[in-house]
Amino acid sequence: MHFGIRANLAQFLQQLLQVLLVGMTIGMTRNVVPALAEAEFGVPRGSFMLLVAFVVAFGFVKGAMNFVAGRLAEHLGRKRVLLLGWVVALPIPVLIHFAPSWSWVVFATVLLGINQGLTWSMTQTAKLDFTRADQRGLVIGLNEFSGYVGVALAGVATGYLAAALGPREGLLWFGAAVIGLATLLSGLAVAETLPWARDEVKRHASASATALRPRYPSGVSAQPSTREMFALMSWRDRRMAALCQAGLVEKFVDALVWAFWPVYLHQRGVDLPGIGWIVGVYGFTWGAAQFFTGRLSDRLGRHGLNTWGMWICGAGVALMPLGSGAAWWSGSAAAAGLGMAMLYPNLSAAVADISHPNWRASAIGIYRFWRDLGYGIGALGLGVAAALGGRLETAFWFVAVAMLVSGAVLFRWGEETHPRLHPAP
Repeated sequence: MHFGIRANLAQFLQQLLQVLLVGMTIGMTRNVVPALAEAEFGVPRGSFMLLVAFVVAFGFVKGAMNFVAGRLAEHLGRKRVLLLGWVVALPIPVLIHFAPSWSWVVFATVLLGINQGLTWSMTQTAKLDFTRADQRGLVIGLNEFSGYVGVALAGVATGYLAAALGPREGLLWFGAAVIGLATLLSGLAVAETLPWARDEVKRHASASATALRPRYPSGVSAQPSTREMFALMSWRDRRMAALCQAGLVEKFVDALVWAFWPVYLHQRGVDLPGIGWIVGVYGFTWGAAQFFTGRLSDRLGRHGLNTWGMWICGAGVALMPLGSGAAWWSGSAAAAGLGMAMLYPNLSAAVADISHPNWRASAIGIYRFWRDLGYGIGALGLGVAAALGGRLETAFWFVAVAMLVSGAVLFRWGEETHPRLHPAP
């Protein structure tokens, strides 16, 4: 079998299109739904815990599905898991359109969590199956670039559609088009990539395997159990634990952007298209910069980009409530997006670097379990912080401090994982 982006370009582009549509599916809920929670869905003003309920539900469900997806993919194959994720998403636009109360939105978000856990995990895993080790930073950077450009595009598009057609009607037609197209393409155009992963295992076992071997965790069996994998990723290997905690905490930022940024801006008189553009700056910066930061980590390494990304992203969050006006808020969003672009693809790339191909899908799934659990834990923290402080701004300080501390833990416990820059002895 042939490995590399160029040798598998058609499937690589197909997988990028898939993750673009995955991003659009979550992006359609990030502008209109939170901003109009009070007017459309009856959420009382100041009900911070009720407001974050849908993000909490999403985080816990998506985290669990990332864990399940990694294990399923090693038995059922990547394509079947991807297709299942899209089938689950089909009712989401209809549920939001006909929702008589906020509880329907929360249920739709549970389905969204299942969809995102299965589909986004598979687009990343599939591309890592057929690309080379020296392309991982670029591959994950392009994957997240495509996904978060999709998130940003959907936020802007649904803002305009809500203004033109009404919020429910706009979301219905946008969601139906995106999810319908993705389901069709995943069934007809996406190839199964599990054979590439199995071929890589054989090449690693051969005498011709490269001398620059990654620093895989020691004492792991060839086919580790679910319990063994969970212990390895969560606490037994300090490097993996550092990466997992950083992934969990960085999702506090995304929970804040999703649950509170639209509300914060709406309360300050910004209209829906304006909110879409300001929040979109975060998504566009995050997405576009990953095109470069993923590739940069293939040259300079992952560890420095990950650590500084945590700190820069936290600083961007802290800036948001310190000023006012579209220019200030957009600048804050851009700083947060740049920091996220530095860390987001490269935390995943670091996990992939030191994960054996026998259990790489499971390792990525468990990392993504902890990372996306950050939506739920972070949203709970946001709600508590805002409720105790009596205002939304308190949630911004909570997230900024969490990012500072988590970056320090990553700096202390982590290490460079790129096999060329820090190979096994």
